[in-house]
Amino acid sequence: MTQHFSKVDYMVLALLLGLSMFPTFGGIVRLMSVAGDTAVTAENARFLQAPTAVVIHALSATLYCLLGAFQFAPGFRLRWPAWHRRAGKVLAVAGMGTGLTGLWMTVCYPIPLELQGPFLYWVRLAVGSAMVAAIVIGWRSILQRQVMRHEAWMIRAYALGQGAGTQAFVLLPWMLSTGESGGPTRDLLMTLAWLINIAVAEAIIRRSRKGSASRGARPHTPGTIGAPSIPKHERIATCAAGRPSALGPREDSKHAVF
Repeated sequence: MTQHFSKVDYMVLALLLGLSMFPTFGGIVRLMSVAGDTAVTAENARFLQAPTAVVIHALSATLYCLLGAFQFAPGFRLRWPAWHRRAGKVLAVAGMGTGLTGLWMTVCYPIPLELQGPFLYWVRLAVGSAMVAAIVIGWRSILQRQVMRHEAWMIRAYALGQGAGTQAFVLLPWMLSTGESGGPTRDLLMTLAWLINIAVAEAIIRRSRKGSASRGARPHTPGTIGAPSIPKHERIATCAAGRPSALGPREDSKHAVF
């Protein structure tokens, strides 16, 4: 049966891809400044002196934001589950690259005080650490076939990774109205953007859990998100006894591999 995309799929993609445009554009500008013959200023000196981390960060974050948007559109995920799994592996690496280089730059780069005060320093360390931890937990969860737990932690990781997109919306009105671009207010607004993302992520996770609870024991389609998890040893024992697997012969082998 052909899986048709719904309005929700297109809304999710439009929202997340639109939000990704800001960090993507910023990453392109940063890469061009590192690669070109750019004048050294207080704002970019740290990147020119040690460009490797910022290059990896910009490329990883761009891939993570853009490709990750398709992971959260239900129609794409259900129509191409194999693609979802392969893209998820790529995104896990990109997300780790984003989080780890973000932590390294926070600690090692001599960032001017007006661009990062002590408060934002610790917030960035917390956000980067939480993002890395969320990806690790999400990855371990899918290996243990805990699909809902996997989805929840990957949503949290993506919300943290999309901080730059929300920060553009939060900072731009303040910068235009006051003419300022640094200082404690900037630090607070950047932190607010991450809090907004986390609040939205937790609301989505709670809604998803309520929806799953309301469906109760309704049968699931094998091989899709929400399919019942049957331990491997039970499937082996069932097949050995000569009884058909609960997932069906083909689906059983497919799930055993993953």
